[in-house]
Amino acid sequence: MASKKRGTRRYGKKASKKVGRAMHERKHGTLRSGRSGKKVKSRAQAIAIGLSEARRSGAKVPPRKTKAKRPTKRTRRSSKRSRSSASR
Repeated sequence: MASKKRGTRRYGKKASKKVGRAMHERKHGTLRSGRSGKKVKSRAQAIAIGLSEARRSGAKVPPRKTKAKRPTKRTRRSSKRSRSSASR
């Protein structure tokens, strides 16, 4: 029988408080996004803002997920050349 891994929490209490505050502000229509200052309407964006604030204040929050890097033009060109020479 497979058991779930028990152990440390992924997010700390402080992170939970920050996200909760951001959600509360969103519900009341007072949560605004960073640069543009537009009103936040989506739930996911409110959570992201709360986690971002928690990270800045030093709470226990896992690092942001990053996109995979796209290959540069140079590496794309070299891979095309190697494919074309291999087929000859």
